[in-house]
Amino acid sequence: MEAKFDVLVIGAGPAGYVGAIRAAQLGLKTACVEKWVKEDGRMIYGGTCLNVGCIPSKTLLEISHKFIEARDKFEELGIKIEKLRIDIKKMIRHKNKIVYSLINGIDALFRTNGVTVLKGTGKILNEKKVEVYHNGKKSIFKAKNIIIASGSIPSSIKQAPFNGHTIIDSAAALSLQDVPNRLGIIGAGIIGIEVGSVWSRLGSKVTILDALDQVFPAVDESLAKEISKILTKQGLNIKLNVRIMGCEVKNKEVKVKFMDQFGEQSLIFDKLIVCVGRIPYTHKLIDKSSGIELDDKGFIKVDQQCKTSIPGIYAVGDVVRGPMLAHKAAQEGIMVAENIAGNNVQINYETIPWVIYTSPEIAWVGKTEQQLKSAGIKYKVGIFPFSNCGRAKANNELQGMVKIMVDAGNDRILGVHIMGQNASELIAQGVIAMEFSSSAEDLALTCFAHPTLSEAIHEAAFSTLGTTIHKV
Repeated sequence: MEAKFDVLVIGAGPAGYVGAIRAAQLGLKTACVEKWVKEDGRMIYGGTCLNVGCIPSKTLLEISHKFIEARDKFEELGIKIEKLRIDIKKMIRHKNKIVYSLINGIDALFRTNGVTVLKGTGKILNEKKVEVYHNGKKSIFKAKNIIIASGSIPSSIKQAPFNGHTIIDSAAALSLQDVPNRLGIIGAGIIGIEVGSVWSRLGSKVTILDALDQVFPAVDESLAKEISKILTKQGLNIKLNVRIMGCEVKNKEVKVKFMDQFGEQSLIFDKLIVCVGRIPYTHKLIDKSSGIELDDKGFIKVDQQCKTSIPGIYAVGDVVRGPMLAHKAAQEGIMVAENIAGNNVQINYETIPWVIYTSPEIAWVGKTEQQLKSAGIKYKVGIFPFSNCGRAKANNELQGMVKIMVDAGNDRILGVHIMGQNASELIAQGVIAMEFSSSAEDLALTCFAHPTLSEAIHEAAFSTLGTTIHKV
């Protein structure tokens, strides 16, 4: 069997569709395998991120944030609203409209760039052959190169099995048609806190249970402590050091039994969302005859350029090592496409940004202070609070800070951490600075527009040099 395609991509999530488009743009004959929704025939372009992750969750976070602003902050600005209310069903329809428009956008991008769509589910066989199953029929395709971009699925725990009604996953939590009076969440990670924030703002009494002893252990410790206090003030009841014992569903309620420092406890919820992480989607994807190696957690083994153990087969995104982030996945898709085309491209994994869409947002790139201490690296810290920033005052958004760590010897930036309004946008400045190996002095001597939130980065850079301009 001759190869029909130069590149065959399995999965049209952020890693897959971006990789497929870039491969086609580079002149490679490209196909992409993706599933569809049986009820209406709609393709699931965009994967978890677009359909039940990044885009819908940020839409709901933004809407709920605007609702809280209108309720709690507008009056002090001179804006009065009578009988404020929110239509949950209309909110969900708006979220779906955005998702569907972006799905259609990917379909248009595939057509514009000449990517062939193979509808169905893929399975990798030996000799770089892919079996595509659709509507009871199997077709075999061969490609010179295969990119596995099948993504991930929510993890479950035996103490709280999903039933689709009272015990649900994070995807279902983004389509609730009513505000639960009592909402329980297992998992105080990024997904659990973000989902909890949405429904707490809209009126749910939210309790989050987690086995760890702190919220967001990956976040710089000083910012993690501050956001924990803020989340508590916002109404999230976060219980740490908790061990889930089991659940009992009765009369459309779920009783959660758990152990904490006081012994065995229980709480009753109208809905329970299980957010305990995600696992790579490799089930039934790889035939043993393919020779592709997986680790003990189901991740596909790859090198720094996402090459698997089989020449010509690559894996990217959530099915490989590293953070499960859409932008990291997309960049890996581009890297692989470029390298297949004969270019020499490598991702700098040290400059991948992280974002948590709480209010205020948290974003960071590079090392945390605790990582630098653990590694014995000598460093200097510069901090500037948004409460001293003119634009933040004008926006009435004073919470948070910018924190920059630099090498004590050569002034090179080692980490940038931001908690505040638009941190998700501001962090790109830190990413670019670190990508080009900037020093703190480089930032301090760069002209920033005024008045902007970015000036807090400017001032934090000055702070690492032992001074600031606008801090008493």
